[in-house]
Amino acid sequence: MHIRLIVGLGNPGPEYEQTRHNAGFWLVDNLANSLPNCRLQRESRFSAMVAKTVLGGHDTWLLEPLTYMNRSGQSVGALARFFKIAPEEILVVHDELDLPPGAAKLKRGGSSGGHNGLKDITSALGTQDYWRLRLGIGHPRTLNLQQAVADFVLHRPRREEQALIEEAIDKALRIVPMVCEGKMNAATMQLHTD
Repeated sequence: MHIRLIVGLGNPGPEYEQTRHNAGFWLVDNLANSLPNCRLQRESRFSAMVAKTVLGGHDTWLLEPLTYMNRSGQSVGALARFFKIAPEEILVVHDELDLPPGAAKLKRGGSSGGHNGLKDITSALGTQDYWRLRLGIGHPRTLNLQQAVADFVLHRPRREEQALIEEAIDKALRIVPMVCEGKMNAATMQLHTD
């Protein structure tokens, strides 16, 4: 078993580009930019930006839905069905309120934790049994902010939080080839102890 599809979650459009909710896009953008001949291109049949590359010795699709966050499943489901990719071969990269900025965690399955992108993907795939790479953005309460969660995720991180999120993305990028090879235990251990 290896990962054949890496999905970065976010909202399309320049007004959302730098917001916390787009942490998944940031990782997939960085990944695509680090690979030779890998350019995300608009693919209307999947309502997404898509690229095909080789990671960990396997063909791997990169996908950023061009639907809004709460409709992410539309793109993920369409590409997964078209290329016959099973849920356990999918890694979804997303912002995580329950982790502090700078933390990154890998897990398989589980609830959406109130994340609308995950809710929609779970609905489209008919299961929660796919991999998630959770990038911590912190929670407004733990960061001593009076913002509502919906407002918080749609704003830019403060400078110090941005630096920590970028560090977490760098750490996560180092384990992506292992994940794509299916070496989940080794990848998890490296990510969680790095």
